Amino acid sequence: MKKTFLLFLFVMLNACGDGELEIDVIDFDSASLQFCETQATVNSTIFFKINDDEALILELQSGLLQNQASTDTIRSSFPSQSSLIYRLFTEGVNKSYFCDDIPPATPSVREEILAEAGEVLITTIQSATDTTLYEHTIKLGGVTLVNSRGERITNTQIEDFGTITTQE
Repeated sequence: MKKTFLLFLFVMLNACGDGELEIDVIDFDSASLQFCETQATVNSTIFFKINDDEALILELQSGLLQNQASTDTIRSSFPSQSSLIYRLFTEGVNKSYFCDDIPPATPSVREEILAEAGEVLITTIQSATDTTLYEHTIKLGGVTLVNSRGERITNTQIEDFGTITTQE
């Protein structure tokens, strides 16, 4: 009986969390790409995706978007040229958190992780129906996220960031 009790106690102690935050999966496939302006332009550099209490924020280097069809994929690396930030909040967040002149006091950020490596890949095509419109498809590749404890988050499903349209 003592052995059974000690085994039970050992299992229970090992099963208890130490209170540290654990992120199992970063998945923004179902979240839509958003930005603060009413219409994205070639000068737009901040884009984000919100998934309830987490957000993925992409800041493009200036001049990356252009109103011309690209023959090759345009690349910008993290963190030297562009930046990618994953934020986990204390509660659900919405667009106004990123777009208001003064951000709301709540929710607060529980954890913020900057991409240490990777790149943003952009392909641009001219619209077949309106030659003043350009569609920019934004993808992410080789993203490496490492939290403050040095743990690499490997289960990231964030390759397709989204598509935006700009006009001449």
